[in-house]
Amino acid sequence: MSHQAKKRFGQNFLVDEGIIADIVNAIAPKFEDNMVEIGPGLGALTRPLLKRLKCLHVVEIDRDIIARLKKEYPQDGRLIIHEGDALKFDLGELPTPLRIAGNLPYNISSPLLFRFAEFAGRISDMHFMLQNEVVERMVAEPSTPAYGRLSVMLQYRFYMEKLLDVPPESFRPAPKVNSAIVRMIPLPEDKIAVKNGALFARIVGAAFGQRRKTLKNTLRDFVDEQGFQDLGIDSRLRAENLSVAEFAKITSYLDIKA
Repeated sequence: MSHQAKKRFGQNFLVDEGIIADIVNAIAPKFEDNMVEIGPGLGALTRPLLKRLKCLHVVEIDRDIIARLKKEYPQDGRLIIHEGDALKFDLGELPTPLRIAGNLPYNISSPLLFRFAEFAGRISDMHFMLQNEVVERMVAEPSTPAYGRLSVMLQYRFYMEKLLDVPPESFRPAPKVNSAIVRMIPLPEDKIAVKNGALFARIVGAAFGQRRKTLKNTLRDFVDEQGFQDLGIDSRLRAENLSVAEFAKITSYLDIKA
């Protein structure tokens, strides 16, 4: 059964057997793992994962692919198909600790990452294929061009590592961008410096909202000059110059004062 990739779902199917083997080896699934694959597509990861797992949960929105999966795999409880949008899927329904993997649709990758972050306490690790540019932003260090809101909002909650590059020719159809595999491991609760996540998000969003402006301007609704002095942070810096720890420090300072 052939399948035409659908642009509205951001479908590019991995076909490089060497890359597939590298990804599965990086995930290193164990038989009893509670694994969920986001967007199984034509089964490039699904098949080798199922060989090592007792069962595999998959989340898929494309009805044609869902029909294909039901036809290809016996409905014996080993492949559990969740039909619908991964952005709306409740990971709280699945047993913990969860391991998540998948080739994420590049057009909604950032919203998906933030969605999964909401369930970080239930997750042991995640391995994703993403646009290389996004992975570079995720793991970027302060004062580098790629460092931004995505970097800070994920790094405060996850340890992240870029594992390998994946060229366009590894897919059918070939995307116009390079891809990469990233590993994300939630930090233990006692290692998370932020207690007020909502305030942290507002501060980071404001700071990077006009990233060429100084903190004195972007955070004027949060911190005055005396506050910057109390924090030991130069208000003439820009958001890209602050570490995750410094954003956490600002948040804690404001949280205490509130």
